[in-house]
Amino acid sequence: MKYPILYSFKRCPYAMRARMALQLTNIKCEIREVRLNNKPKHMLEVSPKGTVPVLILNDRTIEESMEVIDWALNQKNVFEGNLKENQIKISDELIERFDDKFKYHLDRYKYASRYGDVDEIHHRNKCEKILLEIEDIISDEEWFFGKKINKLDISILPFIRQFRIADADWFDNHKRLKKVKNYLHNFLASKILKDVMINYDVWKEESEISYFPITNR
Repeated sequence: MKYPILYSFKRCPYAMRARMALQLTNIKCEIREVRLNNKPKHMLEVSPKGTVPVLILNDRTIEESMEVIDWALNQKNVFEGNLKENQIKISDELIERFDDKFKYHLDRYKYASRYGDVDEIHHRNKCEKILLEIEDIISDEEWFFGKKINKLDISILPFIRQFRIADADWFDNHKRLKKVKNYLHNFLASKILKDVMINYDVWKEESEISYFPITNR
């Protein structure tokens, strides 16, 4: 296998953050865009859990987005030297908090009908509480800690993006999330997001190979 194979779904926040790590580290891979309601047989053979991203390497298969990020950064740590020790600690704590609590409540807010009798406003409030907690520590610059993008940014912004999509009017008119809204706005206008939100045809066994990042074609 000449290049790693990445199974991905454009709008999935987990796949999105994995693609950002691969884009920033400029790791070329064969990308296979899938639809989660019609998963390819090969993807399920290598990763029976059936979620994206899936990154197939010569020696192993990586099935979790944070593991894809860590693997990419082990190849080329583009964030090295960007942060102070306490900022690294904050990053680790917030990534865990978003992956655990924020995503749990986000799913039940954005996709309430999938979970039966749930109070979507309750779950929105839980997400809001976490965003209010970070409001006071986000920088006034482009990214969370300043002018340079870091692991924390690519890890949590796809989830904040989804949170806004659930009710854009409510989010955009929120009076107490000024820094969070600016932080997300900067992300939505960023080159990195544009670079990873390329449209690919859905992959089939007979499809021609497509590569990611697009600049490496």
